[in-house]
Amino acid sequence: MSGRLAVVGLGPGDARWLTAEAEAELACAQALYGYLHYLDRVPVRLGQARHPSDNREEDARAAAALHHAAQGAQVALVSGGDPGVFAMAAAVCAQIEAGPAPWRRIDVTVVPGVTAMLAVAARAGAPLGQDFCALSLSDNLKPWDVIERRLDAAAGAGFAIALYNPVSRARPWQLGAAFERLRRQLPATTPVVFGRAVGRGDEDVTVTTLADANAVTADMATLVIVGSAQTRVIPRPGRCALVYTPRAAETVRA
Repeated sequence: MSGRLAVVGLGPGDARWLTAEAEAELACAQALYGYLHYLDRVPVRLGQARHPSDNREEDARAAAALHHAAQGAQVALVSGGDPGVFAMAAAVCAQIEAGPAPWRRIDVTVVPGVTAMLAVAARAGAPLGQDFCALSLSDNLKPWDVIERRLDAAAGAGFAIALYNPVSRARPWQLGAAFERLRRQLPATTPVVFGRAVGRGDEDVTVTTLADANAVTADMATLVIVGSAQTRVIPRPGRCALVYTPRAAETVRA
């Protein structure tokens, strides 16, 4: 008898942003799989098995969860933010595609969560108020020259850009290189939002310009939003500035 696998988005960290559907899936699962720091955010429940793993073991983690579900168990595989955005849902689908036939008979549900770019954007105002895109700066699964071409295309097309995985201990230089590339096409005054650990106790949100953006202020818990040429900053005395991109696109004349 085939079991069930729920790929559950935990959101960016604040328990208020965990959806009711996600909470229900976590509560009824017989076993939980996930990156160990994400599993730490899920309450321990009596009789529920927990299988933590390291951050860069996505494929093995997905395969283990599928193997368990194929034995008839009700399994939840947790993911930070939204599982479909640079996260575990794609890893699960890839394993099902390449794996044994019984895995295709598993009841698989993907439970959405609040992804980091939406949480950071909400803190800043509305920097994603018009067309935008999301890019991962990690070159673990794609070459850096592909990332460069996508940065050029996004900036040239006038998108606000949410940058996931901006830096890591093994990749300390990518964000600085991305800023340098974007400075070739965007005004120096383009707003840049650094959102670190949004939804957690050590949350920090900083607004600067592309000219002054410093990659060393980011770490693995940071999401960066680079505005478009239309993105604006509204100063507010005694309050945080609001960053927004107007919904109406400016008319570009030849």
